[in-house]
Amino acid sequence: MSVIAPRILVIEDEPSQVEILRFNLHQTGFEVQVEMDGEEGLQAAYEDPPDLILLDWMLPNLSGVEICRRLRRNPQTREIPVILLTARSEERDKIRGLDIGADDYITKPYSIKELIARIRSALRRPMASIVDHKLIVGVIEVDLEKHKVVSEGVAIDLGPIEFRLLVTMMQSPERVFSREQLLDLVWGISAELETRTVDVHIGRIRQALAVTKGKDQIRTVRGFGYAVNCHIPPGSKVFS
Repeated sequence: MSVIAPRILVIEDEPSQVEILRFNLHQTGFEVQVEMDGEEGLQAAYEDPPDLILLDWMLPNLSGVEICRRLRRNPQTREIPVILLTARSEERDKIRGLDIGADDYITKPYSIKELIARIRSALRRPMASIVDHKLIVGVIEVDLEKHKVVSEGVAIDLGPIEFRLLVTMMQSPERVFSREQLLDLVWGISAELETRTVDVHIGRIRQALAVTKGKDQIRTVRGFGYAVNCHIPPGSKVFS
């Protein structure tokens, strides 16, 4: 029985990057479509939705951020995994990319092996549901514009760091984030903080969610990090 290869739409305007990506993705067994213009890339995604999109931040005619925003607003493309490729490495850029719906964020220059691993991981992961700027995973709902969190209809009060941390994990449900990855994505790669800082803020999120089943969606992977579960198993327990 033949297996249909996942199709990846690469929206990138640097010819050298395009050739590197095209060659390595083909070698790995993916089907590849390339568009080198923002508007044409968005139209290609609308006309024939791919399995995953590799999206450059800076593009002619339409930026990667705007493309991602429009993809998330369209029911036909809302669930497509999107990985942003960019030379931007500042914390606010990463947060902006995740807030508008990107599933992952890779800074140039990057390792092809790591990129392939992240593509495979993104293709395996269930997607968060984003409707009208609201990110929904299980019983937790986040309004990305108003910065409000609701769990089972109960308003949850979170500080700015806890909000960004929860959104980062909810963007990629079931993905296990190491403490180092969360420090990088939420605080910034240059942040001189101990990994224990992540544990403290996860604890605050759980405490805020304690009145609802939302607390059971924050999963600890001992010795590694944390993940947000899509589903809440009956009688689930949470490590403290």
